[in-house]
Order: sequence, then structure tokens, then C-alpha cells
Amino acid sequence: MAELGAGRRWFWHLRCGKVFHDDIGKATPYEHELALGWIGHYAVGILYGLLLVALAGAAWLEAPTFLPAWAVGIVTVGAGWFLLQPGLGLGWAASKLPNANRVRLLNLAAHTVFAAGMYGTALLLR
Repeated sequence: MAELGAGRRWFWHLRCGKVFHDDIGKATPYEHELALGWIGHYAVGILYGLLLVALAGAAWLEAPTFLPAWAVGIVTVGAGWFLLQPGLGLGWAASKLPNANRVRLLNLAAHTVFAAGMYGTALLLR
């Protein structure tokens, strides 16, 4: 069964159109998959930040509040639950894992921290 950090290999296989794997750990490795994973992870985060600004508007950047950032952070958990985790072979919302509820709670916590980062960045940019 794929480990949660295996998303780095998943990014590599996307180039061939392979989105869903039975077990990403059994997919062909890529020499630079760790670097690619981090680049992909941060690129997605930047896109989510741009989505926040697009949805909240430029006025939000002038007077940021946490709630819009948190809403985007929580909604984007869905990409992990319904795209990345099934793509890794973990099932919808990590349903194939014995600790699926713990994983889901950690996903929500991580995206709340991400939302705090987007909010904090907006405060710094004012």
C-alpha cells in the first residue's frame, strides 16, 4: 500500500496521463521524484493562493481576514481526498487505510495551517 508521501512519484506519472494507481509504491520510480514532489506541492499551494485572491478579490488583500483563507484551505482538502489519495491507491479520502479517520483529521489540520499561512502572507503584503 502506498505511503502518504508517495505523491512525489504520482507527479512524475502524471506526464504520461496516469492519474490513478493501485499502489503508487509499485509504480516505476523517478530519480528526482523527491524534488519534483516538493516543486509540485508548492506549485499547487501557490495556485490555491491565487484562487483565494481570485475568489475573495483584491479588497481581501487590503484587509485580509482568516475566514476566506480557511474556507479555501478546507475546500482544497477535497483535491487530496478525491484526486491525490485515490491516485496513490489509498482510496477515496484514504478509505483503504486502517487509520483513515486519523488521516482525514490530519488533512484538515494541515490545510488549516496552510490557510493560516495564506492569511499571514496577506497580512505581511499589506
